[in-house]
Parts: sequence; C-alpha cells; structure tokens
Amino acid sequence: MNLNEKAMKFVAATARSLRESEQSFSHTVPSPCMSVCQMDEASGLCQGCLRTIDEIRAWGNADDAFKRGVWCDIEARLARLTA
Repeated sequence: MNLNEKAMKFVAATARSLRESEQSFSHTVPSPCMSVCQMDEASGLCQGCLRTIDEIRAWGNADDAFKRGVWCDIEARLARLTA
C-alpha cells in the first residue's frame, strides 16, 4: 500500500488526540478524509484515510461513538502498516 507520509502523520496525530481527550472534539468528530479517495485493492482501505468503503459510506450519518471507533481502527491500521 502506498502511504502518503504527510497525510499519515496528520492521521496519526488526530487519532492520538481523539483517543487521549474526548474534550478536544466536543462538538463533532473530524473526518479523517485527506481528499485522496483511492482504494487500495489489496487491503480494501483508502490510501488517504485508511478507512474501509463501508466506514466511508456510514460516516455522514454516524454518531460520535462510531466515528471515534473508526479513528481507533485507523490508528491500529496505521501502526500495522508502518511497523
């Protein structure tokens, strides 16, 4: 999978911030979209935000608990991909 280093640093920092402090984003959980929007066939993940197509589809109508869960999944995926 081709990872954009700058994008992945942003995604990692945002995921860490969300995990550490729910108060940081008390109004709404930010989207991880990096405007790359290219799915990696092998992993099934977007090359910009590391979400699955199902997570991307659900995002707009999802509650904050779902969105925080996706951010946790993104953080774990990023850790595996950069290990």
